[in-house]
Amino acid sequence: MPKREGRDRFIFTRRALLIAGAQVAALGGLAARLYQVQVIEGERYATLAETNRISARLIAPPRGRLLDRAGVVVAGNRLNWRALLVAEQTDNVGATLDNFSRIVPLADHERARIERDIRRHRRFIPVTLREFLTWEDMARIEVNAPDLPGILVDVGTTRVYPFGPTLAHVVGYVAPPNERDVADDPTLALPGIRVGRSGMEKVDEALLRGRAGAVQLEVNAVGRVIRELDRQEGTPGQDVTLTIDATLQSQVLGHLGEESASAVVMDVRNGEVLAMSTNPSFDPSLFNSGVSQAQWVEWTSNRRAPLINKAVAGLYAPGSTFKMVVALSGLEAKSISPTETVFCPGYLDFGDRRFHCWKRGGHGHLDMRGGLKNSCDVYFYEVARRTGMDRIAAMAKRFGLGVKLDIELPGTRTGFVPTREWRIAQGHPWNIGDTIVSGIGQGYLQLTPLSLATMAARIASGRAVQPHLTRSIGAATQPGAKPEEWPSMGLPERSLQVVRDGMWAVVNDPHGTAPLAKLALPGVQMAGKTGSVQVRNVSREQRDRGYKSENLPWEFRPHALFVAYAPYDAPRYALSLVVEHGNAGAEAAAPIARAIMTDVLTRDPAARLRVADAGKPKS
Repeated sequence: MPKREGRDRFIFTRRALLIAGAQVAALGGLAARLYQVQVIEGERYATLAETNRISARLIAPPRGRLLDRAGVVVAGNRLNWRALLVAEQTDNVGATLDNFSRIVPLADHERARIERDIRRHRRFIPVTLREFLTWEDMARIEVNAPDLPGILVDVGTTRVYPFGPTLAHVVGYVAPPNERDVADDPTLALPGIRVGRSGMEKVDEALLRGRAGAVQLEVNAVGRVIRELDRQEGTPGQDVTLTIDATLQSQVLGHLGEESASAVVMDVRNGEVLAMSTNPSFDPSLFNSGVSQAQWVEWTSNRRAPLINKAVAGLYAPGSTFKMVVALSGLEAKSISPTETVFCPGYLDFGDRRFHCWKRGGHGHLDMRGGLKNSCDVYFYEVARRTGMDRIAAMAKRFGLGVKLDIELPGTRTGFVPTREWRIAQGHPWNIGDTIVSGIGQGYLQLTPLSLATMAARIASGRAVQPHLTRSIGAATQPGAKPEEWPSMGLPERSLQVVRDGMWAVVNDPHGTAPLAKLALPGVQMAGKTGSVQVRNVSREQRDRGYKSENLPWEFRPHALFVAYAPYDAPRYALSLVVEHGNAGAEAAAPIARAIMTDVLTRDPAARLRVADAGKPKS
């Protein structure tokens, strides 16, 4: 018995030792693992835990605003609630999108765009699923958050244009960045970022965009946001103040009515563009959310071209508005004097060609003032013939015609003023007939309304004023030339005065060509010049049959033009106006120009701004 008890005690002791050893080994392994986890890899696991608890992401900065000269917002921002997806926070992107689309339906093209953005961007960058969410949409997303890993509701800003089509061509529009944009700057992949695509939005893109900020959010195990821990808004874009007067712009567009037309109003003394209107126009906000195919087809198929800023990109023969340049080139070349008369029988025969005057019976004997007042074609045929095209072209360029102007807008065209050298380079001789028709602003001449307004401003001031649209950036006023700082045109004052007097007679003399442009404002007079530009040739047979352009289809009628400045005795404002296929400048353009200039002088935006600036503290 004792022997058996000893054997049992030995067996028990061995088992106990084995169990104890196993326990020690297990506890040792556990201790070693705890040491590794808590000491050796403690920082790593703390980081992982913190990463699961905290969601950090970049946020788009508020875009800078565009303001008119009086501080009125013409391109601003408003809050925009949107749904975002962070691809790295979900194990199955497709399933998450399926669940989301059952809550907020996604069209096929939206789903394709989202999947493309996910492939294109890094997985930690949020991708926009849907913008402009309603309260009902947000509530449904929040209720179903456990089934939507990686999806969150965010608030940002979206671009708004309070004046809509009125300022669309000047202000421009923004749109989502494309792949090339993101390749150049990865921060453009952030939700809500927009890129300027036209107008001043494009010109001032670098100033308006700002720098991205960051936000840290505390989330639970399913990714629902518990609270915001930290937010750095980044650097907002700078505000840019334009020279445009938004109220005047609206008034000008109203005067254009249903016409396909453009108008430019400039400050004669400093070159500030106060209004630049093009009709028809478009709604710039549509580009922010995406233009439908139907809308794009409607715009591009419209023969009146609503997407084109005709004030800077529309090219037109200047017609009789070019006659002041021809007169000044003749005076400088001494090919004619102000008092020398030219006889107009209604035509000019040169070689085997007959060049007609707009007045079939002719004007008789006219000096330079009379030639301008009556817009006599024969008078300017003769001046051009004597002076030569090269001298005329040189004078035109001094007045801002056919050369690059310092306007900020993209897509601005310089226009074209021909020379003999250009024509010869084309493989054709320059004919004297080309010079003759250029004398009345026809032939190869192609100019923009902006360049014509610049010409009028330079005639009025005698200085090479340059048009511009930016008045200040942030709090800093842009350096703009004062009236006395613009370089002189280098022309004798007496020559300029002859032309100014002729333009005064056009509007104010009882027998001028534009009595409908005469101002009704007491003590204020406007000087101007009409223009009618043929868009198709008129044969002698048609003339003999009593041809009337107003009976032609709209697209075959002449363009109607008018340039002017006022007040005549103390010039401050210049304008140009083109009414496409308006037929006659005196009938279609002159009354509109009178209405526009009346509003300009009544509102007097330059004077109003001087008063407003006088009350501001000096910086």
